[in-house]
Amino acid sequence: MSVIQKIRDKYAVVIVVVICLAIVSFLLQDAFFGKSSLARRSTTVGKVNGEELDLGEYQRRIQDAEAGARQQMPNGNIDEQTRQYIREQVWNQFLNEQIMQAQYEKLGIAVTEAEVVDQIKGKNPNPIVVQQFTRDGQFDRAALQQTIAQAPQNPQIRAALAQLETYIAKSQEQLKYITLIKQGVYYPKWMAAQQQEDNSKTATISYVSVPYASIADSTIKVTDAELNRFIQDHKELFKVEESRKVEYVSFDAVPSAQDSAAAIQQIVALKAELDTTNDVAGFINRNSEIKYYDGYVSKSAAQVPQKDSIVNLPVGAVYGPYYDNNLIVFAKMVDRKNMPDSVKVRHILIASGPQGGLPDSIAKKRADSIEVAVRGGADFKALVTQYSDDPGSKQTGGEYDITPATQFVPEFKDFAFEGSKGQIKTVKTQFGYHVIEIMDQKNIGPAIKVAYLGKAVDASKETNNNAYGAASDFASKSRTAATFEKNVQQGKLNKRIADNLRPMDFVIPGIGQSRELVRWAYEAKKGDVSTVFTFDDKYVVAVLSSVRAEGTAPLDDVRPQVEAEVKKHKKAEQIIAKLQTPASLDAAAKSTNQPVLKAEGVSFASPFIASLGFEPRVAGASFNKSWGTAKVSAPIEGNAAVYVIKADSYEPAQQAQDLATQQAAYEQGIKSLLDQQLFEVLKKKSDIKDTRGKFF
Repeated sequence: MSVIQKIRDKYAVVIVVVICLAIVSFLLQDAFFGKSSLARRSTTVGKVNGEELDLGEYQRRIQDAEAGARQQMPNGNIDEQTRQYIREQVWNQFLNEQIMQAQYEKLGIAVTEAEVVDQIKGKNPNPIVVQQFTRDGQFDRAALQQTIAQAPQNPQIRAALAQLETYIAKSQEQLKYITLIKQGVYYPKWMAAQQQEDNSKTATISYVSVPYASIADSTIKVTDAELNRFIQDHKELFKVEESRKVEYVSFDAVPSAQDSAAAIQQIVALKAELDTTNDVAGFINRNSEIKYYDGYVSKSAAQVPQKDSIVNLPVGAVYGPYYDNNLIVFAKMVDRKNMPDSVKVRHILIASGPQGGLPDSIAKKRADSIEVAVRGGADFKALVTQYSDDPGSKQTGGEYDITPATQFVPEFKDFAFEGSKGQIKTVKTQFGYHVIEIMDQKNIGPAIKVAYLGKAVDASKETNNNAYGAASDFASKSRTAATFEKNVQQGKLNKRIADNLRPMDFVIPGIGQSRELVRWAYEAKKGDVSTVFTFDDKYVVAVLSSVRAEGTAPLDDVRPQVEAEVKKHKKAEQIIAKLQTPASLDAAAKSTNQPVLKAEGVSFASPFIASLGFEPRVAGASFNKSWGTAKVSAPIEGNAAVYVIKADSYEPAQQAQDLATQQAAYEQGIKSLLDQQLFEVLKKKSDIKDTRGKFF
């Protein structure tokens, strides 16, 4: 007990401190690493006026949009470019929702359920409803009512109608909003009258111009302080979005001479079978990079390398090998004949077979009866309207203009090109029976059918390894921006620049799809050099040369532009000091050794002067009432020179519109701009934070 008592007396304070530290550590651990951790990674991909878009919700929206896109694709697949487009589309949809909904709530704009119902079932349905239920050019109200009646028992129809109602509600909100804004557009009568007065005459002026180019740039010295002051005084000119600039070197796996030789050896080994095979189409489709086209091309329309040698081959002969981009090719003449290069036909389709339509025997009887009627002089267009099952040509009376390259079923196309003008025939295809009339055939001449045996010249594994090895060696020796530049110079490499890379960019010119490099640019620091990036047959090493934050551009990024403007202003000061206040144009000309010139047709309405270019200050000064035609102007600092001018005379301009017409035209122009630019203006006024680049 005495030992325990001694511990209590001697270490009581220490024990209390240790316990307190343990409790604090436990609380901190829970705060920073627990379920509600303060340090857990944010899953917000962006904010609009404080409203967040969570990563999970963003991905769900993307998946829904991708599912819709796959239904539109022939093979059901979407590539990376389409996927990136969908990401941007979903993000912009979120922006639109947040920005516009705030506007609607602020103005009290709402769409009631009764309004939506009226837009679907009412006397004048919404245009999107009319579009969805139009049959043969007419709105089919019965089909709409039938679809609505089926909705309770059909989940797919119910979901589609719900989606339609949502779309209509949103479009009506937008319509109400834009209508309110447009009703606020007003061009006052007094302003129209003032504009007419300003533009009621043109001036003829005499002037002396002293070009800035008359003073050498080397004589004008500027400081960084002056340049930065110019930027601050003209911030609107130098607004920039967040971006990155990278410089990079690409080591491309270009096929070597050995790779070309290997490809030639392979294709030469195949040529013997090409010479002798009876199944040219099957052989080509099994062995060639260029699939067999079982059709004819007019001799004049052939677009191939070595055209003259190929189009004149005898049937069965082979030409080659020759290069076509990265392919080595043999061309074999399969057949040649005389045929038109374009044909105009019209047809009536009676559908049959597994793809729908009438039973085959009934379809054939109907087609035969129609053919007899056509031969007897019946109205072809009327028969198309009444009987044809081809919606693609019903509005044109069944007519098609086709060429040998047009994608049509072979039986239809063979008759169109091999028949004669005026011939009528019933042709069976996979879609049913076509009653076809050849209306016209143009430019009958030689046509050819050619088979192409093509083999790609690809970089071998060894060539790829050599390119990657060169890139890796360069990267290992270029760990700083300075050594990167030094090694580029010593190796005489082609350095490229990718500027203004935005956080969600995924393509870099010269490289192609390169999302990984863009993501690296936003994670690296200025001056960092990357490891080797692999993009198809390119191996890329990059250095991050500039980091731009959103706001005003730094001087280093805009130095040439700013220097030019500041030097121009300093030159103007020198010229104006030399001119002082000239008593006449002759005095100004004498002091600057410049001639007196004339300009006609100067208008207050246009900043462009025929002999001077874009000089708005000169155009405005030409109508200064305090100078009139009696006095010369003070020196004017223009875009290309300093000017001293004198108005010689004024002439009436063309007769103006009446004020009401001018007001209406101006207001209509502004309203048209609102449709295109209003949302962009609202975006600029919103607080938008796009952090998607951290996740994609």
